[in-house]
Amino acid sequence: MLIDYADQIRYLDKIREGKVKEGYGLGIPEIDEYFRFKRRNLNVILGHANVGKTTVILALMLAYSKRHNLKWLIFSSENEPYSIIRKLVEFQCQKPINKIGRQQYIDAIVYTTDHFQILSTERMYTFKDILTIATETRKEYNFDGVMLDPYNSLMKDKELFASLGGHEYDYQAMTEMRQYCKKEDTAIWINTHAVTTALRIKYPIGHEYAGHPIPPLAADAEGGGKFVNRADDFLCLARLTQHPSEWIYTDIHVRKIKEVETGGRPTPMEAPIRLRSIVNNVGFQINGKPLILPTQLDQEKMPF
Repeated sequence: MLIDYADQIRYLDKIREGKVKEGYGLGIPEIDEYFRFKRRNLNVILGHANVGKTTVILALMLAYSKRHNLKWLIFSSENEPYSIIRKLVEFQCQKPINKIGRQQYIDAIVYTTDHFQILSTERMYTFKDILTIATETRKEYNFDGVMLDPYNSLMKDKELFASLGGHEYDYQAMTEMRQYCKKEDTAIWINTHAVTTALRIKYPIGHEYAGHPIPPLAADAEGGGKFVNRADDFLCLARLTQHPSEWIYTDIHVRKIKEVETGGRPTPMEAPIRLRSIVNNVGFQINGKPLILPTQLDQEKMPF
């Protein structure tokens, strides 16, 4: 099947005329310059264990929801559903859950149930299962993005794995998920872990962070460079979890932005996006400004 040249040239004309629609921003220049939410994108997020990948990504998802009324479907096998709901509620109120007033708590629950649907983890899924469920769910719940957390918790499709082997299987999975994004006009954000070797690489003697793990590179994902090869955008998260004072900061290294015409670009090597955890881990700040502004939602009854 050949391309339609007219469609492609029309898009080139938009680029020439500066009329290409940019991805959604947050109104935060320190983030918007490097990263945007784009509906048709397959995004991969990489980080060492225990750096808070899920927490940071949930906060970003909520920030985009608050600004652009986006909705999400979440699969997070390593977190209990109530813990995800708790985080989303605390991020909205920027208070520990036991310090949130009754009405503010109800409002936050209502908002969460409307904008985030969570897939049960009582069974295991393949990537094909996730795509099938997403297609069926979208008939009733029109979400804008899917979160898969993490990729290595998905069960392998036995028939496909037997025919392709592990390396080509991952390529096939990433390709099919990327095609789903383009076909369904939906984003997929995938959390991945770094290989053990990457965790062993430390800052050198003489560096201010000597002895602490360095941020992973895109090729450090379990399975190698295939993930950055197939991804539209690729982020690496890093946090010095054992540093006496710097542990409160999470650095977002934007390693790849496939289409800079629609906004975003890789961050400089030594100048990532830096988030500071709010006390009690109930949100994030960037340069002293909150990532998510606490809002007073409409008064509504509990949805259950």
